[in-house]
Amino acid sequence: MALVQITEPGGAPSPRRPRCAVGIDFGTTNSLVAAPRDGVPAVLFGMVPSLVHYRAAGAPLVGDEALAAASPRPTDTIVSIKRLMGRGGADVAELPDWFGYRFERADAKVPKLQTAAGAKSAVEVAADILRALRRRAERVLEQPLDGAVVTVPAYFDDAGRQAVRDAARLAGIEVYRLINEPTAAAVAYGLDRGDDELIAVFDLGGGTFDVSILRLDKDVLRVLATGGDCFLGGDDFDRALADYLARRAPASFARTPRSLRYLMREAQRMKEALSERASVECALSPPDGGAFRARVSRASFEQLAAPLVERAMGVCRRVLHDAGVRVERVQNVVLVGGSTRVPLVRSRVREFFGREPLADVDPDEVVALGAAVQADVLAGNRAAAAADVLLLDVVPLSLGLEMMGGLVEKIIPRNSVIPTAKAQEFTTCKDGQTGLSLHVVQGERGLADDCRSLARFELKGLPPRTAGAVKVRVTFRVDADGLLAVEAEEPESGAGTEVEVKPSYGLSETEVERMILDSAAHAEDDLRRRKLRQRRVEGLRVVEALSAALAEDGDELLDESERAPILDAKRRLERELEDGDADAIRGAVERLEARSEAYVARRMNRAIRKALRGRAAEEFE
Repeated sequence: MALVQITEPGGAPSPRRPRCAVGIDFGTTNSLVAAPRDGVPAVLFGMVPSLVHYRAAGAPLVGDEALAAASPRPTDTIVSIKRLMGRGGADVAELPDWFGYRFERADAKVPKLQTAAGAKSAVEVAADILRALRRRAERVLEQPLDGAVVTVPAYFDDAGRQAVRDAARLAGIEVYRLINEPTAAAVAYGLDRGDDELIAVFDLGGGTFDVSILRLDKDVLRVLATGGDCFLGGDDFDRALADYLARRAPASFARTPRSLRYLMREAQRMKEALSERASVECALSPPDGGAFRARVSRASFEQLAAPLVERAMGVCRRVLHDAGVRVERVQNVVLVGGSTRVPLVRSRVREFFGREPLADVDPDEVVALGAAVQADVLAGNRAAAAADVLLLDVVPLSLGLEMMGGLVEKIIPRNSVIPTAKAQEFTTCKDGQTGLSLHVVQGERGLADDCRSLARFELKGLPPRTAGAVKVRVTFRVDADGLLAVEAEEPESGAGTEVEVKPSYGLSETEVERMILDSAAHAEDDLRRRKLRQRRVEGLRVVEALSAALAEDGDELLDESERAPILDAKRRLERELEDGDADAIRGAVERLEARSEAYVARRMNRAIRKALRGRAAEEFE
């Protein structure tokens, strides 16, 4: 009988240990983890730079350690990996050289980066960041994570979302749900407000931009429309300023990966300083020659940034139109992302919406805090009243099928509330046709070639009838994470097929499994750490339960000869909890439980006799 099961019959059992759930804001520039502390969401540790430095030998370095190693070997330090999530060869071929990426084959379906540790896909790099976040969170919380809510840009398509989920799985994280970043920010702001209101969330981060219009109506937080640009963010402001600096560099300046990365870092520092000062001047010493001094005024920087800011405002106009909302009806504007600290951004947002935006929650932290709230709900830790808030998110881009002539038939329009399922009937186009090829695409263009290809599959075994006589019902289902599954069925013959859409340039299930096996060294280390922490939690609960029981009735139910071996086993367990491994702790727990078995039985028997005292036998017939 386990010691932690010692309770009086009819008494309240020990409360269930809350599940260890966190919110993870996986960012382009920095990442954060938050969790409820005493009922209030809080960031567990500071921002972790979203960088990974790979070495020929040894585990990769993540965060500040990677930043410190970036200067001598910039091409082995991967930055802004979020921009590559779910991207194919055509996407990465257009990337500027400022990021210093070296692709093994840029035209591959799954582009891989060359590093000192071998070729790495974006999913593998992201997994290394998420794994480091998980380990740090477990150290702070002193227990293994049960699961997490991970945030994604609202405008991420199915490929990007699936890539983030794969990366989390590779990092050993159970994803309760993927939640859009603007929605998470609205949760952090909105769930404490009782009024019904219309909210705009303006989210400008390091690499992506989103704007969402949400309605908070009592216990329902509904996204009316969302839009964005997955290639607009703080990186682009930095690159514009770095280009400006490079044009003013002396002829001896060489555009090497090290020097370009250096200028990007210096441009970021200057940009941040210009948020507080009217001008900034510094001496620049690129590592491969061409030292010079540069002075940049805020006015000059704002001239460089203006086209980028206007791109964001154009998205705002489209999203308001999609939501069917006039700008003056928006009651609150929430700023999210570190790039909203740029004075030009704030002034244009204020001017566009006609009101002062909210910034009383740190824009760098608000997404992680909102994700932590939702993680606590999905883990079942929050009271019913707190968990009764319904989040209704939307599909960011239309989903459909390619028809004859390369035309697109949209099945689920953009901004449809999720989860959702919609079906449509299609027919054969040739006499005697016994199969149907299905090409699933995502986007707003009228031709399939201009949209993003998500999957191709076939329905076979159709009855060979005349053209148009066979009806095939195709159903699209989008879950709460925004991930798509497609089913095709011909009712008469019973022919049918279903596919969980994995983008054609994304990672297959086999590739994900291979990566998991390839990371066996990390997995073994992770398993050992998790096992140790689980054993420590179990051991502490046993020690606490026994100490409480002995204080209550140990003197009454045990003599000294019986008490001594129990206390000896308890001290042994306490020593193992300090510095023992998982197996030693387990052995100490089993030894203590074995020596306490007679004591536990006496407590239970006494409790049962107490419960039955004064009761007639007839009451139990």
